[in-house]
Amino acid sequence: MTNRRIKGSTLYMWFVFILLYLPIFYLIYYSFNAGGTMNEFTGFTLEHYQTLFSDSRIMSFLMNTLIVALLSAFMATVIGTFGAISIYRMRSKKRKTTLLNLNNVLMVTPDVMMGASFLILFTLIIKIKFGFWTVLLAHIAFSIPIVVLMVLPRLYEMNRNMITAAKDLGANERQILSRIVIPSIWPGIISGFFMAFTYSLDDFAVTFFVTGNGFSTLAVEIYSRARMGVSLEINALSTLMFILALILVTGYYYIQVGETRRKARKFRSEKAVL
Repeated sequence: MTNRRIKGSTLYMWFVFILLYLPIFYLIYYSFNAGGTMNEFTGFTLEHYQTLFSDSRIMSFLMNTLIVALLSAFMATVIGTFGAISIYRMRSKKRKTTLLNLNNVLMVTPDVMMGASFLILFTLIIKIKFGFWTVLLAHIAFSIPIVVLMVLPRLYEMNRNMITAAKDLGANERQILSRIVIPSIWPGIISGFFMAFTYSLDDFAVTFFVTGNGFSTLAVEIYSRARMGVSLEINALSTLMFILALILVTGYYYIQVGETRRKARKFRSEKAVL
């Protein structure tokens, strides 16, 4: 019975993977099609990639996307890390639970609703022109809860005795933060940065509401072009974006593996001492 369940789970997993990845590989396959359509593969070519790199409009939007993603991920990581530390240090359990619930609500809020909220904020309250700054602020805002959720578990895994010992030895808050807390939660900080960068990279719904003044991102540009028919230039762009996402996921995986091995070595050394 157990073997049947394992086989059934394996088959289901492969079915899901095929269902999700088959359209992606279909796009990648036809990005090398010399025929110019996705109806029939007539021959191998790199023409669509050459067209992509010669398209100044796409390249400018690609730079916009990468700049916004890097800046928003960095700033959200800094704010989210210190936010997670503040939540961790709170003595009031009620206040801590309230903040965590509010943070989780932002994670499950529909992107359309969040985009509409930013639209109202920027037009009626702050009253600033849509463009780079509105997109950047919006991306920072929806990335912060992601970072908090990535960093907070690392804080709870941290050995509090190290902080107590540091205080007994006369260390101040800055020294404790820089020499004990940050190194202990560093893998969570890196993971939060990768997740925030990925979310910003492919966001469409929120960006669609707050972009303007000649500034746009790849997701919005691809959507506008897709309404007129998807060209193989977009296939080539999607292939490159998929490779970038694959690199990010691989980097995140090796960070997790390295952290697991480090903990295992630490556990073995502590066991040997005992």
